[in-house]
Amino acid sequence: MSPGRNDPCPCGSGRKFKHCCGALGAPQDALPAASPAVPSAASAPLGEPGLASVGALMRQGRFAEAERQAELLVKGSPDDGISWKILGVVRAHLGRDALPALRKAAQLLPEDAEAHRNLGAVLEQQGQREEALTSLERVLAIEPHDVAVLLTAANCLCALARHREAVPLYERALELNPRLPEAHNNLGNALQELGDCTRAVDCYARALAVNSGDAEALANLGNAQRQLGQLDEALTTLKRALALVPATSLAHNNLGLVLAALTRREEAAASFRRAVELNPRFLQAWHNLGNVLCDANDHRAAQAAYRRAVDLEPQRADSHWHLARVLYELGELAESIASYRRALALEPEHAQARLGLATALRLEGSVAEAQELCRALLTSDPAHAGALALLGDLSVDRGDFAVAEDLFQRALARDPGSPAVLCSIAAHRKMTGADGAWLGAAGSALAKTLPLGQEIGLRYALGKYYDDLGKYAEAFAQYRQANELGKRHGAPYDRADLEGQVDRTIGTFDASFLTGAHPGESQSQLPVLVIGMPRSGTTLAEQILASHPLGYGAGEVQFWARGAERFEAAGQRSEARRTALAELARDYLARLGQRAGGAQRVIDKMPANFLHAGLIHVVFPRARIIHMRRDPLDTCLSLYFQNFGDRHPHARDLEGLRHYYGEYLRITAHWRAVLPARTLLEVPYEALVADQEYWTARMLEFVGLPWDARCLDFHRTARVVTTASRWQVRQKINSRSIRRWRNYEPYLAALKPLLELAGDGARHSA
Repeated sequence: MSPGRNDPCPCGSGRKFKHCCGALGAPQDALPAASPAVPSAASAPLGEPGLASVGALMRQGRFAEAERQAELLVKGSPDDGISWKILGVVRAHLGRDALPALRKAAQLLPEDAEAHRNLGAVLEQQGQREEALTSLERVLAIEPHDVAVLLTAANCLCALARHREAVPLYERALELNPRLPEAHNNLGNALQELGDCTRAVDCYARALAVNSGDAEALANLGNAQRQLGQLDEALTTLKRALALVPATSLAHNNLGLVLAALTRREEAAASFRRAVELNPRFLQAWHNLGNVLCDANDHRAAQAAYRRAVDLEPQRADSHWHLARVLYELGELAESIASYRRALALEPEHAQARLGLATALRLEGSVAEAQELCRALLTSDPAHAGALALLGDLSVDRGDFAVAEDLFQRALARDPGSPAVLCSIAAHRKMTGADGAWLGAAGSALAKTLPLGQEIGLRYALGKYYDDLGKYAEAFAQYRQANELGKRHGAPYDRADLEGQVDRTIGTFDASFLTGAHPGESQSQLPVLVIGMPRSGTTLAEQILASHPLGYGAGEVQFWARGAERFEAAGQRSEARRTALAELARDYLARLGQRAGGAQRVIDKMPANFLHAGLIHVVFPRARIIHMRRDPLDTCLSLYFQNFGDRHPHARDLEGLRHYYGEYLRITAHWRAVLPARTLLEVPYEALVADQEYWTARMLEFVGLPWDARCLDFHRTARVVTTASRWQVRQKINSRSIRRWRNYEPYLAALKPLLELAGDGARHSA
């Protein structure tokens, strides 16, 4: 999009530049209406009838005939610049490649302003703005008072983001002709880009004084008023623009920006949708739609908007960065990392993409690269709050809590009240009454208008603060508010979808199928799967086993959900199934082996693999599966207290948790009935806490590792842990979290039926 084409500015600022002149205008602008221009002394003689004939044909709209006549003129006088100029103008009007002829004309007529003007106009139209500027500057050297060329050159400079150079050209043009509304408008846009919104408002007012019905100038004025914080005035201005021309996409976009600033997110999204409906190629409106949907926690809808932006301009780094951010929020880690890398390939110094990539790499386990990216950011900005905070999180992952605290405090010094840093501080240690400053900063942050995701995160952090202090009513109130906000604006929990998945899995992986022969299976004993509900002790089990010198903790490996889709896609054909099983075994072992070194057992503690235990057994019949079981109320309460974003929508609602836990019980009961006893070991969390040595020995024996006392000191093991339990697994085993739900019993009526559903173990723990 070009500022000279009456489209939104490519800088994405929500402003529109008007096309102020047409250097290559109607035919008579290039050819005199009555008689041909007199050739220069250097030109070959040319008879007037030939020129007049071409001019007449052009005025009649007979451009194809005019082109043939012009080609004859050029053939007859190949060194005559006027003939080449005529041919270039004719071809430009036919939409053909006019540049060779126009370049030849400018070369032969170095003092002919019109020849350079025409060449500059076509170059500008084709987006070759640097070269266009050379031609336009030549025109101005010959005719310094050419207002139209001054404006076209200024527009080119703005399209090249050289706004400071454009301003004096606009000002010179307006000195020559103060009654040019397009020039006032475009000068205002350039000033907005330079951050001078006060002067920009004055420019738009001058444009509107000449043409009070200019909807685009009103749209630009509203945008400047928004940036000055004059939101009510901006709202009035933009509504006036839309009353004049309801189909102005720019005004709808800018109205959306004002509504978003007023936290009227649903109305803002509607305005952005109207903008892209009117102009499907309006890139910034797609970005703005994605941004407001992210602020509203509707990440799936935001993903669609950002993908549209990427499709429109695949070479735009910001589009890939936006898409990467939302993919991260949706838990699509591999795709997020790929999008961040594409953004950085296009713009290597994109600081936000660097930080985002480091954040995603941390969860993927690529710690060294994440640290390197943070340090690179700190090289250019030693107090970069985001890089300091992420290094703090990486320190927490390693168990270096003192180092982390120092980094978090340095980040807060740079960005006081940062919701992300405040949340990290609360997550990595037990809060106490001495944290009054933290509480005050969190309250001050919530008093401001925050993106919804940041407000939700702070509510969870405040819940933890009050829980740590034993103020359970205040804690539950904060957790409830966080979940209600997420429930209203995030992805809904689809009960029927989960029920259908469980039904299909039970139907496919019955006893006869699991005990049958499966060509393509692997006999590897490398994988150890730790499954169960999230927050059921899976991280603890992994930490214990990873403390063995022959064990390696791989964290939560994102594999089997997609693996199940691949297996299902193979259908019933035996050859397709054999291929699918062999590929799943190969790909999974490759994933486990990337960082496992010489370990004999690699522990994958993805809790949700309880849905795929049958498939895992079919692919790896000798692999061992440890099922962590925990009191259902403690489990569900802990889930309700965690900020999972859109990854676990059932966790935002106690009724949803009860349903999800019921389906978990249904499918794990099935595995208990159909999997071989040697495959599945069930470990009660409460029993592990009560007798750590006994259950540690049983787990080691079950997975085929010899006893090693270092597993009892799991909290001392130096390794990276990125799950929500990363602080807890650095502590000695304790019973503080057992029957924690008693502190919140008045609020848990919806969960009480789970005690009966879960059976004797749950009733005993109660």
